[in-house]
Amino acid sequence: MTARLNRRSLLSRAAALGASTAVLGTVDSLFAGHAAAAEIARDGGYGPLLPDPDGLLDLRRGFRYTVISREGEPLLSGEGPVPGRHDGMAAFPGGPNTFLVRNHENRMDTPHPVPAIPELTYDPAAKGGCTAMRLTRSHQLVAEEVAIAGTAVNCAGGPTPWNTWLTCEEAEEKAGEGGYTRDHGFVFEVDPYDMARNRDPHPLTAMGRFQHEAVAIDPRTGIVYETEDAFERPFGLYYRFLPNKPKGGHGSLRAGGALEAMRVPGVPDLSVVQEPGACFEGIEWVPVPDPLAAETPIRLQDFGKGGITHAQKLEGHYWGNGSVYFVSSFAQVEEGSAAEHNGQVWRYDPERNALTLEVIFGPKIDPDLPGESPDNIALYPHGGLLVCEDGEGAQHVFGVDRRGEVYALARNRQNIGTEAEPAYGEFAGVTFSGDGRTLFVNVYNPGTTFAITGPWRKH
Repeated sequence: MTARLNRRSLLSRAAALGASTAVLGTVDSLFAGHAAAAEIARDGGYGPLLPDPDGLLDLRRGFRYTVISREGEPLLSGEGPVPGRHDGMAAFPGGPNTFLVRNHENRMDTPHPVPAIPELTYDPAAKGGCTAMRLTRSHQLVAEEVAIAGTAVNCAGGPTPWNTWLTCEEAEEKAGEGGYTRDHGFVFEVDPYDMARNRDPHPLTAMGRFQHEAVAIDPRTGIVYETEDAFERPFGLYYRFLPNKPKGGHGSLRAGGALEAMRVPGVPDLSVVQEPGACFEGIEWVPVPDPLAAETPIRLQDFGKGGITHAQKLEGHYWGNGSVYFVSSFAQVEEGSAAEHNGQVWRYDPERNALTLEVIFGPKIDPDLPGESPDNIALYPHGGLLVCEDGEGAQHVFGVDRRGEVYALARNRQNIGTEAEPAYGEFAGVTFSGDGRTLFVNVYNPGTTFAITGPWRKH
């Protein structure tokens, strides 16, 4: 097997995400080496993407979308306009309804901040937060309101086994820096059903103060895994949080716990690993000296002999098949990484205490094919994988079906550039409804939330 795969061979390896993937949660590996190596068809055999006459979202034949919510429109609650910069999101069950919690990755310069509802606001100076939505089975939006406000740069996060949302601040400014009045860089718990439970927001300080990206929870042990998307060298770390009250339900994470960082012996930078299937056993988890980073950012702290393992752009994250998967979107030597790649997917198996590189994205071969800078990834309820691309040029959600064929499921048509130099916002927050009939996904800019339906089981 070659040390680096180009994007044509990369996702053809994903055929192992077969029929048992999400329904039963039993697949040996996210990307298996024996997958079909046939040339990837641009349309996956299902026909091309059809141009949307409304210029919003191109889909394949048989699929249709509904615009659920758009940046700048009035919130149904009357609390103000819909905030911008739609990012991480999760869907939660609610009888005939679906509840969504959506992040807003707002910095100080946003034109549409999260309305600062006093009882739901952590820092009145911060512009980020979350909104909560309730939809009927026919995707009618019947409730839309602020769930938490006054947080900063809410990028991704993750759902809990007890059906709450952990929203992550991708920031690390302290009070008095950047115009903020309180320390930032924390995780907050958000209830999708009852906004009264979100009053007086409490940061989960024991989970660390750093540039959080996403979290994933082992439902068997309650251990929380965390990615850090640090922007400057030394890059972020990969963490686990051992709660004092594992699986304790809403509010249990406030009881504290121990934060540790991953050390891969002999590997100071994950980018140097270039062989898919490379496996490292005996992973070490090193206590974080100062989780609150009172004086020094965690990634710069002294982890003793052996140091600690860094990686650039640690982003997408989820739990499945008894393992936790996480993404490094890219690595560039000129930006400080030890080696280069266009994306990695890693799998950590807690029972084996082993870390495996499942796939590495190779050189930029064709911008119309999948594989450049993967961000959000999610399991397809009927078997398969969804990949949100966050690169340059056209932005897609790609699917990998049970037969290993890769196809563009959706393309963002909202041009935020010019006619001569078009630009398109990334996709984010990809999540399925509990019945697997509806895919919800965000376009980051202009902030737009879509519900997509179609012949999912057929494909």
